[in-house]
Amino acid sequence: MSRRHRAEKREINPDPKFGDLVVTKFMNAIMLDGKKSVAENIVYGAFDVVQGKSKQEPIAVFHAALDNIAPHVEVRSRRVGGATYQVPVDVRPERRQALAIRWLIAAARKRNETTMVDRLSGELLDASNNRGSAVKKREDTHKMADANRAFSHYRW
Repeated sequence: MSRRHRAEKREINPDPKFGDLVVTKFMNAIMLDGKKSVAENIVYGAFDVVQGKSKQEPIAVFHAALDNIAPHVEVRSRRVGGATYQVPVDVRPERRQALAIRWLIAAARKRNETTMVDRLSGELLDASNNRGSAVKKREDTHKMADANRAFSHYRW
């Protein structure tokens, strides 16, 4: 990490089908080894399955899922006088979105359907209905922050 100044944010283009920047970020996170067209096929295939199963707009389901996964508070380690405390802090909006995307993909990869399209569509539907392992991860993060609320005066 540079000590002189912050790294500038890269400009990303919206995805070709829906014109949404968040979908592009999601695609880039799914992409492995620079294979963007494979990631594109996975995401759009999952959106088609979501539309077929839920009879709703896939972009609306996707954004609802991300909103349900995104954490509002998290704990950060803080050393005070030789002891390490887990201090609850609010999550910035950019980090909230990044964590939601990361957790959604990790939960989808752990599922045991056969193809990534099925895994991703299942996890999107679960997350939009407030269930699934990605939502559980958010709940666990909130519980940990709530349990360590006593150390919130160490916030910096």
